[in-house]
Amino acid sequence: MTDVAILLTLFVGGLVIGVPVAATLGLASLAYILVAGLNPVVIPQKMYAGMDVFVLLSIPGFILAGNLMNRGGITQRIIRFANALVGWIRGGLGLTNISASMLFGGITGTAVADAASIGGVMIPGMKKAGYPAGFAAAVTAASSTVGPIIPPSVPMIIVGSLAGISVGQMFVAGAIPGILMGLAMMVTCYVISRRRRFPRQDWQGWGEVARSFGSASWALAMTGLIVYGLLSGIATPTETAIVASVYALLVGGVVYRELPWRAVPSIVIDSAVSSAGILALVGFANVFGWILVSERIPQAIAAGVLSLTDSRVVVILLINLLLLFVGMFMETIAALIILFVPLLQLATAVGVDPIHFATFAVLNLMIGLTTPPVGVCLFVCAGIARLPLAPVVRAILPFLATNIAVLMAVSYVPALSTWLPSLLR
Repeated sequence: MTDVAILLTLFVGGLVIGVPVAATLGLASLAYILVAGLNPVVIPQKMYAGMDVFVLLSIPGFILAGNLMNRGGITQRIIRFANALVGWIRGGLGLTNISASMLFGGITGTAVADAASIGGVMIPGMKKAGYPAGFAAAVTAASSTVGPIIPPSVPMIIVGSLAGISVGQMFVAGAIPGILMGLAMMVTCYVISRRRRFPRQDWQGWGEVARSFGSASWALAMTGLIVYGLLSGIATPTETAIVASVYALLVGGVVYRELPWRAVPSIVIDSAVSSAGILALVGFANVFGWILVSERIPQAIAAGVLSLTDSRVVVILLINLLLLFVGMFMETIAALIILFVPLLQLATAVGVDPIHFATFAVLNLMIGLTTPPVGVCLFVCAGIARLPLAPVVRAILPFLATNIAVLMAVSYVPALSTWLPSLLR
C-alpha cells in the first residue's frame, strides 16, 4: 500500500500547489512505477494505448472547426441573432449572452472557448450598458458550460470512447439537458434583472430577426451538419470533424469573408497545440487509470459504497457529490478518464443506464468549471471583466444553484437523457 499512498499523495499534492494536471498525473504515475519496481517503459505503452483510439481523432477536427468559425465572424453574428430574439426583455443582454452560448457552444464543443469568445464581446458590452461587471462575468461563465452538453462536445467524445457508446448517441443525449440548463439560466437571469432593474433594449422588429437569422444561418447550420452526419451513419465522428473543418474554412473565408487566408496556418498551429495538450492529458490519465485498476481501487470503491447502501437514489447522490467536488479541482477530461470507468461500474450495479450516467457525469464536471477554487471559466471571465474572483463568485451563486437543480433533474429522470438516443437504436 506504500506505493499507492505515494501515488495519491503526489497526485493530490500536485493539484493543491497548482502543478498542471497532465504533469501531476505523469509524475505521480512515474513515482508509483519506480517504487513498485516496474519497468518505466510501461508509461509510453499505456500512454499510446490511451491515445490510440480512432474516435479521439475527431477532437483535433472539432477544435479546428471551432477556431476557424470563431475567427471567421461567427461570434458577432450569433450575438446579433440572439439579441434580436431576446434583447428587448428586461435584462436582455444577459439573456442574449446565455442564448448566444447555447448557439455558439454547439459549434465549439468547449466551455473555455465559449467563455473567451462570447465574453470578449458581451462582458464589455454589458458593462457599457449599465450592468454590474460581476454579473456580466458571472452570466458568461455560467452559460459557457452549456456548450459541452449540446452537440458537438469534446467530453461526450471522451466518455463515448471510454464506455463503448456511440458518439452520435452521446451527442443526442446531451441535447435536452443542455437546452434545459440554458432555459433555467435564462429564467434566473430574468428574475435577477427584474429585481435589480437592469436595462433592456427596444424591440428591433421581425425584420431584424429575419436579417440576423439569415446572417447567422451558415454558422448555425454547422451543428445540423455535424449531428446529421453522425446520426445518419454517413460519416464517422472523425470524418464528420474533417467535413466540419472544411465547411468552417469555406464559410469563414468565402461566405463571410472575415477569415483572412494568411491567418489559416496560425489557426491550424493553435488548434494542433490545443489538441496535443488534450491528447497528452488523455495519455497520462490512462497511465494513472491503469494503475488504479491494477490496484483494484475502482472495485474497492464500488464495494465500499454498495456495502453502505444499494439504493439507486443514494448512489446517484453520492456520485454527484463526488463529481461536483472533483470538478472544483480537476480538469474535466482528466477527471473523466480517471473516474468515469469505476463510477460507471458502480452506477450500472444499481441499474443506471450507461448513457444516462455518462450524461449527468459530464454535466457535473461542466458545472465544476464555474466553481472555485479552480473554475477555469471563472478565471477567464474575471480576467475579461478586470475583476478579482470574489465578486464574480458572489454573482454566479444563483446560476450555480439553478444548474445544480437541473443536474438533479437529469440525474433522477433518466428519460431526459435516454429518450432521444432510444429513438436511434
